[in-house]
Amino acid sequence: MKKKVVVAMSGGVDSSVTAALLKEQGYEVIGLTMHHWDACAKEKKGEDCHSNDAVTNARKVAEQLQIPFFSVNFETDFRQQIITRFCTEYFSGRTPNPCAVCNKKIKFGLLLDKALELGADYLATGHYVALAEEDGRLFIRKGIDQNKDQSYFLFSLNQQQLSRCLFPLGDLNKQQVRGHAKRLQLQFAKKDESQDICFILDGDYVSFLERERGSGKLSGEIVHVSGKVLGQHRGIYRYTIGQRKGLGIGWTEPLFVIGIDAKKKKVIVGEKQYLNQSEMVVKDCCWNISVPTELFSTTCRIRYRHTEEPATVEPLSDGQFKVIFASPQQGITPGQAAVFYQDNLLIGGGWIQ
Repeated sequence: MKKKVVVAMSGGVDSSVTAALLKEQGYEVIGLTMHHWDACAKEKKGEDCHSNDAVTNARKVAEQLQIPFFSVNFETDFRQQIITRFCTEYFSGRTPNPCAVCNKKIKFGLLLDKALELGADYLATGHYVALAEEDGRLFIRKGIDQNKDQSYFLFSLNQQQLSRCLFPLGDLNKQQVRGHAKRLQLQFAKKDESQDICFILDGDYVSFLERERGSGKLSGEIVHVSGKVLGQHRGIYRYTIGQRKGLGIGWTEPLFVIGIDAKKKKVIVGEKQYLNQSEMVVKDCCWNISVPTELFSTTCRIRYRHTEEPATVEPLSDGQFKVIFASPQQGITPGQAAVFYQDNLLIGGGWIQ
């Protein structure tokens, strides 16, 4: 009997090729698209919306592949679990990572539940990662295409979720995926890459936050590390650690945001050397290995486009972990994920405090 797999389809190249390859491999394939954020309706732009386009395009690909297709509406859940958290983090002086949360709560949470309701054995996605099994446990392995590897965003998936996942693109690079799309004559084979944050179509996260929470809030002082007040800002949510542009202040050397004090509404700036830090604390960790109880060595990635760096991880008494890097890192940012690796295997991760 054929194994049944639901493919999370966006109408783009990666998920379309995922569905096509699985069908070629003999699976019974079902297409499923989530309608989660109608950005144009929220902004009252009166134009075709990304979320609607995704459903329409995915349905066309499913028809071309001659597979069943369904769509589900997760707008309410997405707002509660992703949008609200995203705004609250920024207004608390932190820089959130909504994609990692969405993968845990929505894609491999609600969408996986829906796939199982449809009688599927697996949920497949177009992520550039693979699965590996060692000592009876499942691990996410980095995709071979280093420019596309998306393991960083999947650190919080647990063993139960991983046991129901398929990632057919992990051993392919983007060029090979486009080659499959061309070979299969799939629609949208030349479609552009999707933007980083799916619910901010124009990349202007400040305007998005102000539409959601209002403008003119949390304004205050821009303060040099020496304590000298250099100017005023119009909201701490406009800034993130490491930011250089948009400060609007003069100084003898280039200045960077090195800290945000939400309680005092201060943006703290300093010269580049002040971005260097060797330690950080991480909480709410998820582990694919046994929960560490003593100091161990690993490599750690502190943002998506960051190369893992050697570090030691020390368990603290309150369930948090102290990470000590072998060499100072620039721009350690509260709210971002810290993800730990052993060679190409993702072994765990948590949230930078």
